[in-house]
Amino acid sequence: MDQPATFPATSAVLDAVALCDQTLSLHATRVRVPTYDRASLTPAVVHLSVGGFHRAHQLVYFDDLAEQGCSDWGVVGVGLHTVTMRDALAPQDHLFTVVERDGDGDRARVIGALVDYHFAPDSPEAVLARLTDDRTRLVTMTLTGTAYRIDPRTGELDPDEEMLADLADPHSPSSVFGYLVEALDRRRRAGQRPFTVLSCDNMEHNGRAARAAVVGLARLRDEVLARWIADSVSFPSSMVDRITPWTSTADRDDIARTFGVDDRWPVITEAFSQWIVEDDFCNGRPPLEDVGVGFVADVTRHQLMKTRLLNGSHSALGYLGHLAGLDRIDEVMDDEVLREYVTRLMAEEIAPLLPRPAGIDLAAYQQTLLERFANPAIGDRLERLCRRGSSKVPDHLLPSLRAALEQGRPFELLALAVAGWFRYLRGVDLAGRPIEVEDEHAERLTQLARAAGSDPRPLLAERSLFGDLADEPHLVEALASALQRLDRDGVRATLATALRARPAARRPAALAVDDDVPAAQEQLA
Repeated sequence: MDQPATFPATSAVLDAVALCDQTLSLHATRVRVPTYDRASLTPAVVHLSVGGFHRAHQLVYFDDLAEQGCSDWGVVGVGLHTVTMRDALAPQDHLFTVVERDGDGDRARVIGALVDYHFAPDSPEAVLARLTDDRTRLVTMTLTGTAYRIDPRTGELDPDEEMLADLADPHSPSSVFGYLVEALDRRRRAGQRPFTVLSCDNMEHNGRAARAAVVGLARLRDEVLARWIADSVSFPSSMVDRITPWTSTADRDDIARTFGVDDRWPVITEAFSQWIVEDDFCNGRPPLEDVGVGFVADVTRHQLMKTRLLNGSHSALGYLGHLAGLDRIDEVMDDEVLREYVTRLMAEEIAPLLPRPAGIDLAAYQQTLLERFANPAIGDRLERLCRRGSSKVPDHLLPSLRAALEQGRPFELLALAVAGWFRYLRGVDLAGRPIEVEDEHAERLTQLARAAGSDPRPLLAERSLFGDLADEPHLVEALASALQRLDRDGVRATLATALRARPAARRPAALAVDDDVPAAQEQLA
């Protein structure tokens, strides 16, 4: 989710031209604008929880598709919790600006594929009407890993209070999965075909999680409905990749000044973008392969590669970099010790555990990540990377750590990343400055971290996050030692000592795509 769109009107914005359909011809002289007829787009896609990433990623692909003359896949956005996105986009006819930044400068384009937007709490029946419209064939979503409420031990739905309320009053849902179940039930009763549910969240087996959440909630409501959904609805997994930092007031001013566009909530992103989707759709699918999307039979290997290398490294650098007093990831990459740390973390402790996706050179992918992290034009802030650690660390770091322990491989650098999170959770950095821990479990985790000090066991005892890792004595010892060294020596000295403790390994060759990957590696711990 983005930060609230509370950008003040500065002189740069006041001199720019407001973005809307009527001003597109004026903006066309300075930015790329839609050349297709927006009114002709069929609203076939509903996206749940529109944030900066969705606007910089999936909506760009659908905009590219419309530019190629395919008008069958317009997108309707749905907001679930805050009105800020609606209030920013509605006066702009749901247009917005995407600016790609790299060393060659900025490139701006206006995206027109979003044809409508609803704020669910204010118009629940309008949302349900969209979801039950025959034209709606695909529902996509960008939530968070914790929103799925999947018990990591059983793989089954563990409903929260909002879901339980939806069970008590299923025809007036409030949770995202309550909306999906109610809409699918209405379609079933009306004899309509279902829509495909496509998760675009940064979590391994996101399609499996979506299926477990939807079918699980339906089963608590009606076994017949649950069986129909399980038999009829497709839940393909996908891998999405594009670094999209927060938009600041300065960013908005730069866009207004450089391109003359007064956009209430533009999006800043990098040039790189990737989307891999399992080819499993129950009601037709958009021809996104024409605009660069890869369709595969099984996206697991791509998900493993991205979540463990990119997202795992993001978490490691976020916490350790923040503790070292840095603000942006490009600053981290300018630090010799931190750069060597993440380079070796990926090459020596994460990549050797991964099966290679078809056509991917894992060594080249790691080098690309290092270059993307170091892009000063993006300057992704570490505070963004540090948010929601209780969701990100179990999804992105712990699977590699668990696999390394199971296979008897080195794990010290991974342990340092987890220790960095434990130390960050105390809510104060190594120089004594306060840290605002943004996490749904912040109060409990911060209390545990402060009381435990350099003892990792109280946090490891949170089995909903760590499973049985508390039973690994070598890990407990490594985390305790790392926490003591971070407090005593600081981040850079601690990392330097760890890196010197063993010689840099020769970069291992990636596993061949048709290797018989051990079950421990294929299972997503």
